[in-house]
Amino acid sequence: MTKKSTLVLVAERAGVSIASVSRVLNGLPASDGVTERVREAATALGYVPSATARSLKVGKTMQIALAVADVGNPVYVAMMHEVSRVVTEAGYRLVLSSTGSDPSDQIDFLAGLNRGFADGLIMSPLRVTDELVAALQETRVPVVIIGSLPAGVEFDNVRADSAKGIGLAVKHLVKAGRERIAFINGPVDTVPGAARLAGYVRAMTKHGMPLVADMQASADDFTYRAGLVAARELFSQSTPDAVVCANDLLAVAAMKELSTRGIRVPEQVAVIGMDDTDIAELANPSITSVDLGSVKRARAAAKLLIRRLETPDAPVEQVVIKPSLTVRESTPAAQNPTP
Repeated sequence: MTKKSTLVLVAERAGVSIASVSRVLNGLPASDGVTERVREAATALGYVPSATARSLKVGKTMQIALAVADVGNPVYVAMMHEVSRVVTEAGYRLVLSSTGSDPSDQIDFLAGLNRGFADGLIMSPLRVTDELVAALQETRVPVVIIGSLPAGVEFDNVRADSAKGIGLAVKHLVKAGRERIAFINGPVDTVPGAARLAGYVRAMTKHGMPLVADMQASADDFTYRAGLVAARELFSQSTPDAVVCANDLLAVAAMKELSTRGIRVPEQVAVIGMDDTDIAELANPSITSVDLGSVKRARAAAKLLIRRLETPDAPVEQVVIKPSLTVRESTPAAQNPTP
């Protein structure tokens, strides 16, 4: 006797047609009663539909890719959790990839994406070259970019105004009476590095503060280890009374180097980070940090991608998340104005 398929057994147990079982298990519309009976029958029989077979049949993988430069960076960890939450609620699985900061590696990743392992992509590139833009434009699935893009490049896009965020940091330090405000940046040839340098120059100029080359250092990366090297360079050549750092990892590195030198934070040197990650709150002293809305950016990007998947012809949307400043122990309170 021919052995019945599990799909047939589910249909018999639920008292519905095989077509109805297939609709429910493929996530297609069905009445509440039919859906409930099919799911109960499938659970009782231990039936788990093949994701591969289902994706071939409906033409979807039900997977969304998230590509970031460094999965160890706490900003990207926060983004990953929020993107996962949003796409899971929409019925998708999240596939995470650490592409590094080299655009050629990201281009290779996009080539793999075109082979069909995901229905859409959220990418946060550190460097945006003409070659990367061309590869993005040739990608066969919808793409949402977290970060700034060159003028005229049309993608759904979510970004933070990090230059304005640096301005908030400098303003806070000026109000606290600091006059020698240094800057530890990441690589200036990256999107965030360029934006944060521009914000520092603009803010210092606005407040009449001198721009001194010895008061600026650029790390080779946005990591703690690279930050230590940059901090040693900065404090070996200058004596600031405050330092703004391009992210919280660099700020922790700056405080480590200051501690090694016996310099007190914030009494002698105030420190401000950026991204307002858990690291800023857990550090001792806790770090004043610019909140660039990493969770908000992730949520907005995930929702834009879901919208694009559901409505391919929707107009391109660009979202800007406003920064804010979270004041903690690494900076002093603002000085009272002179009567």
